[in-house]
Amino acid sequence: MAWYNNIFGGKEEKLNPAQPYFDHKIESSREPTFSFERAYEDLEIVNRGVNMIIDDTAEINVKVGTQLPIQSTIKGIKRSRVSLLLNKEPNLFQDISSFRRNLIIDYLIDGNIFIYYDGVHLYHLPASKMKIHASESTYIEKFTYNEQVDYSPREIIHVKENSFYSIYRGVSRLKPALRTMVLMKRMREFQDNFFKNGAVPGLILKSPNTLSEKIKERMIQSWQQRYRPDAGGRRPLVLDGGIEVDPISNINFKELDFQSAITENEKIILKALGIPPIMMDSGNNANLRPNMRMYYLETILPIVRKINFALEKHFGFELTEDATDIPALQPELRDQAQYYSALVNTGIITPNEAREAINFEPMEGFDELRVPANITGSAVNPDEGGRPTEEGED
Repeated sequence: MAWYNNIFGGKEEKLNPAQPYFDHKIESSREPTFSFERAYEDLEIVNRGVNMIIDDTAEINVKVGTQLPIQSTIKGIKRSRVSLLLNKEPNLFQDISSFRRNLIIDYLIDGNIFIYYDGVHLYHLPASKMKIHASESTYIEKFTYNEQVDYSPREIIHVKENSFYSIYRGVSRLKPALRTMVLMKRMREFQDNFFKNGAVPGLILKSPNTLSEKIKERMIQSWQQRYRPDAGGRRPLVLDGGIEVDPISNINFKELDFQSAITENEKIILKALGIPPIMMDSGNNANLRPNMRMYYLETILPIVRKINFALEKHFGFELTEDATDIPALQPELRDQAQYYSALVNTGIITPNEAREAINFEPMEGFDELRVPANITGSAVNPDEGGRPTEEGED
């Protein structure tokens, strides 16, 4: 609970008295972003999953509502200007889709988004190069980009992913799956090396006699020069003096495929990202639509709302996501028609309100509520039984 002081007849909220005791070290990126970037570039499932979230999130527009009674950072900006920045033209160099996709990929890889507002346009600042300087009295003293450029808190819009260890920086959603991604990469590297070496796991040369170190090294060099499967060579090797060749293991090709292990690891990565694995499976799945709906409700929309909340604080306008064009969140057309028909015919909403809800233009003369004509009771009071009273009846 905040405490207040009476100053000149008014009330001023005091600063947090515990702030000086927080950890005030400079917060740079805590994430192994290089490992996440390499996994994004090299592993198919990471690339596909991250791109799905980026593209689906970037397609959702923002509805700019009324001005909020909050202490916003920007003063005097118009609602139309905010709508233009967030839905059409963030700056002179990027379209809104490219701008949003840059923000979301930072959110997934680093766990943070940093946006610079110069008073006219919005610019994305790569999160891995941003440092946060904590303040001993307020919250954040300043931001530093690439050890060279300083920004005040009023210039930066910061979106933070969930984090337990820090109140300043978020944690990447890929971090819990880092071990799985490293394991998958090593499986792939093992397969590559296996087939690069001619699909021969490894051989042991056995000799009945004791050989000197000089002869051993000479034989190893001769073997490497003559038997080079990486160069396509298949020259036969002649072994004399009782030397035999034995395999070091009995591993077959099926065991080296790792397909079942890779499939399970892919599911772990998708779950860490918040994507139902069934969405990546082919075929006609009866429960695909419920999973698509859960994917939007539990993964996409929370990301959009976190960004909107940060933008609300900065610009001072109510921002809500526009989900009217998302098929996964829309009811079936027949159900939608019955739903709005019932609301209109029972006098709950006007026809024009129903048309607006389903993205139709309003029509003149349809702004009045319809009084339901109930044949089993009064048209004015449906609780009264019997046929409605007509004129001339006692």
